[in-house]
Amino acid sequence: MVTIFGYAKINLTLDILGLRDDGYHEIATVMQSLALKDTLTLRRREEGIGLSVDVPGLESDERNLAYRAAALLIEACGVRGGVDIDIVKRIPVAAGLAGGSADAAATLRGMNALYDLGLTDEELCGFGAPIGSDIPFSIMGGTVFATGRGEVMRRLADFPETTVLLAKPPVAVSTPWAYRSYDAHPPEQHPDNAAFLEALARGDAASCAKLAVNVLEPVTEAAHPVIAAYRARMRRGGAVCAMMSGSGPTVFGLFADADAAVRTFETFRAETDAEVHLTRTAGRRNEMV
Repeated sequence: MVTIFGYAKINLTLDILGLRDDGYHEIATVMQSLALKDTLTLRRREEGIGLSVDVPGLESDERNLAYRAAALLIEACGVRGGVDIDIVKRIPVAAGLAGGSADAAATLRGMNALYDLGLTDEELCGFGAPIGSDIPFSIMGGTVFATGRGEVMRRLADFPETTVLLAKPPVAVSTPWAYRSYDAHPPEQHPDNAAFLEALARGDAASCAKLAVNVLEPVTEAAHPVIAAYRARMRRGGAVCAMMSGSGPTVFGLFADADAAVRTFETFRAETDAEVHLTRTAGRRNEMV
């Protein structure tokens, strides 16, 4: 038996550089792991894959990325046996926080340990990339600058530990829709990733917060104004940065003052219908084992 964690992520920057020949978008993004995590327990079985998830209605068959990850390794590595996977979800579903990718990444790492496959992180990333663009990052963890579809990664110094408030409004956002809408109406503001990386290298979290930009945010906000309202509420509560993660709809706030984050968390719980979580950034060196 192996117990392993899948960590949520946020995008501290997200830029779109154009449309690729394969139909995907070329991106440039700084991704950051959070301490908020799902817990996966993997057990050997004679054959086949069993998957249970503690969220009603969430797929537990080949539509689930964790199931597909296990099936891929079993076939590719000639594993003689199967696996039962039990997932306890804490990362909000369909939230722009890579919850499904986190579970798939944890499954790859868990299968590697369960069956002593001896695969490196780089090899696991190679297996994960065709299943989901965020899976390689979820395997690597910490703070990463990613390009391509998200699979070309450069590990960075850990972002300074910071309190993070997450608020997911009760709306659904389709990632393909968000990218199509971006293509139709690209925004004027783009992140200065070079300046962000320089600030991060100095350990200057305050400058990083000022440089954080997500080019999908204006697109998704236009369809769902609640995102702008959540960002404004977090700013009023003391967030040094309030931004949408990925294609949304979750809004995250970075707080230098942990007490202010707690007060804003309580305000969100009392006055909105958001799904809210209070967490922190998680560094590869002290968290991702």
